[in-house]
Amino acid sequence: MSGKGRRQGRPDRPGEADPSSSTPAPVFRHLDDPDVAWHKVKSQRNADGTESHVWEKWLAFSPDPPYLSLYARYDPGMIVRRHGHRSPHLVFVLEGHLDAGGRPCPPGTHIELPLGAQFGPLVAGPDGAVLFEVMLGDPRSWSDDPDAFAEACRARGVTPLPDPPLDLPAWLVDLRSRWDVGPD
Repeated sequence: MSGKGRRQGRPDRPGEADPSSSTPAPVFRHLDDPDVAWHKVKSQRNADGTESHVWEKWLAFSPDPPYLSLYARYDPGMIVRRHGHRSPHLVFVLEGHLDAGGRPCPPGTHIELPLGAQFGPLVAGPDGAVLFEVMLGDPRSWSDDPDAFAEACRARGVTPLPDPPLDLPAWLVDLRSRWDVGPD
């Protein structure tokens, strides 16, 4: 069996010898690295006419096995729909404040979302929020509750704006604007 399509240095099954001749090396990233760019992923118009966004720096984005780790910044008052991801998802609040469907999430809050779990709507506090997130598989989101998002926006006088264009990897289709019934 060839190693093509597999991650080098990893056996297919526990206990199987690794036939590759190279060993994977750690990859180090820093938030200030020039190849770690900010991506605007969500946008809204606030009641006062200003815009707020969710910004992400993708620190690791792998197709095989699929995973994504990212550093996120939510502008003050930013609202993100109630959603889950097509994989287990971990969130750690580093700075600011996030409200997750009525649950206060101050700095130091760790949120574990098993496959199939949703949270939110997410509302950033008056100083915004900074998060570290990891999706352990397909990182794309899904949501089946447009009414909760609409109500959160209506209550704050927010108008959602179209999703900003993203330069996603070729192996990933953008599903941000789609409402789904589950992670499958």
